[in-house]
Amino acid sequence: MSETAAAQTHEGGCLCGRLRYRAQGRPNNVTNCHCRQCQLATGAAVATWAEFPADRVAWLTEPPRWYRSSARAERGFCPDCGTAISFRYLDGKAVDLAAVTLDAPDSLPPEDELWTDSQRAWAPGDTRLPRYPRERRKRGDGT
Repeated sequence: MSETAAAQTHEGGCLCGRLRYRAQGRPNNVTNCHCRQCQLATGAAVATWAEFPADRVAWLTEPPRWYRSSARAERGFCPDCGTAISFRYLDGKAVDLAAVTLDAPDSLPPEDELWTDSQRAWAPGDTRLPRYPRERRKRGDGT
């Protein structure tokens, strides 16, 4: 990672301000997810997640309340306003932050689209981006 990318700081938080976070460096990926679980968890047709290594995410106020949404993962939300703010696999290697909760959400635009086989017909997504019917194919860098 370049010195400039390593120095990037991204901050954000929930609707009511109870939860605030800081993420350092460049995210591993920024993804539009069309899976049914993200739809139900966010109340939206698509959720955009910025994934960071877990050791580069700090909760500045308090951590979210976690809900175990599957055998492999849990989702973080604000216990006051209900903002869906994070997602993580139970292995603890990374934390996905809801890109729209960033103070500067346009600073990290999506790079691809996942789970397009469950996208809503009335929300076609960004067809200019690489699209995957389910999970992303592994790239040469291990992601």
